[in-house]
Amino acid sequence: MFWQAGTHPAHLIALGFGTGLLRAGPGTWATAASWLLFVALGWALAPSTLAQVLIGAAALGFGTWAARRAGVALGRPDAGEIVIDEIAAFWWLLLLLPHSDRPWVLQAVAFVLFRLFDILKPAPIGWIERRWPNAVGVMLDDLMAGAYALLVIELWIRLP
Repeated sequence: MFWQAGTHPAHLIALGFGTGLLRAGPGTWATAASWLLFVALGWALAPSTLAQVLIGAAALGFGTWAARRAGVALGRPDAGEIVIDEIAAFWWLLLLLPHSDRPWVLQAVAFVLFRLFDILKPAPIGWIERRWPNAVGVMLDDLMAGAYALLVIELWIRLP
């Protein structure tokens, strides 16, 4: 639990500012929070693509650091409460989605596909998770789930 991990800022980041503590699918809650944050920042600040890339890069860097620290404190590198991996990976997926006149449709499809691939862990996602049972593996397996979701969306759009 969060109080076992401590109050270090890394734990707050790793646990998705509390979304990792929500039961019944903390990864899904964190992915939804990532989506809401992406949309809210887009409306409120209209950040440039460069700013969004920097946010995504910071999420990966700080997320890996935070996941490692929280994983050590919790005694499990990929504890269910650690959800920064979903947040960072879904941010990147949203950022890389093709432009559309109906972005909500693509974002909703991306959400479902991302969660599906993250849960089912088709090869090599499961292999990555087993091969690197550390913070790098925690982050990388979700990035792969996002890449699979993006691939499916690109094929859906481009194939007749």
